[in-house]
Amino acid sequence: MSWIKRWQFWLGLVISLAFLYLALRGLHLEDLGAALQQANYWWLLPGVAVYFLGVWARAWRWHYLLRPVKAISTREMFPVVAIGYMGNNIYPARAGEVLRAVILKRREGVPISASLATIIVERVYDGVVMLAFVFLNLPELARLTHNSGFIGDIQSLALWGTAAFVGALALFLLAAAFPVQANRLAHTLVVRFLPVRFQSRAQGLVEKFLGGLESLRSPRDALMVFVTSVVIWLFETGKYWFVMHAFPFEVSFFALMLMNGIVNLATTIPSAPGYIGTFDGPGIAVLVAFNVPQALAAAYTLVLHVALWVPITALGAYYLAREGVRWSENLAREMQVEKPPALPDEAG
Repeated sequence: MSWIKRWQFWLGLVISLAFLYLALRGLHLEDLGAALQQANYWWLLPGVAVYFLGVWARAWRWHYLLRPVKAISTREMFPVVAIGYMGNNIYPARAGEVLRAVILKRREGVPISASLATIIVERVYDGVVMLAFVFLNLPELARLTHNSGFIGDIQSLALWGTAAFVGALALFLLAAAFPVQANRLAHTLVVRFLPVRFQSRAQGLVEKFLGGLESLRSPRDALMVFVTSVVIWLFETGKYWFVMHAFPFEVSFFALMLMNGIVNLATTIPSAPGYIGTFDGPGIAVLVAFNVPQALAAAYTLVLHVALWVPITALGAYYLAREGVRWSENLAREMQVEKPPALPDEAG
């Protein structure tokens, strides 16, 4: 595929390899193999089940955000969300976010710009919730050992990350509350900074984008989206908790919330498709900091990563095939029309 030739792919691959090196240095493969052999893999079944409840909650949240644009049932949204997960897992640069916007346009006629507006809002809320997971555990984080090689600056990361995501959320809420003023400001910026031949198209995209923020005009709706986001990430942490029971170690649910928050913040860093390395390195580091042996931490994180990746990717591929859509140059061009910024994404 043409994307293999792009520098972003190779940069992501180098970053993934660097994270894997940091995570696995000093690890003996025989110890990792022994840890994998002693796992009770039946615990993956409830883990996958609770994870899919979280995916269903994501479909409901997206249905809720898109209601002002078009009312689409959660049942109809679920396959599109699964396709998005698949795209994020196998294509670089989180292409799944644009892929699900393209699929939704094909199925329901929803403008891509409006879909992307709601997707970006989702990611901002996800970032706020993940940072809340980190902040809830800052006192415990401060007591962790410093020999993991990764934890050092996580408190600074949380502070800067919180400022970024809360700022982005405030910007979206203001744009939703004052659409006329936001549209006027956007028009001024478009006229000032874009060539004339691009201005009309850019202004049309801005209007559709602002339309996608309409669900945030109500404080009640904005609060509902936040509460739903918390539920989604608690479901995902529930999967971490179930998979933990497959291995002979135990940390608190709050520790797994911390791991979930740090891991998903790290996956905002460019990486190879599937978040290779950027998921595994921080996950192992957090568990080692909680005094879990490195081989056991690596085995657990590897199995968790596979359990997060395989079921939803297979389901998304099934739904994409059922749509009768193949990866083609036409679809790739559609996905290149608009790209969302790199905001935190669900790993898996």
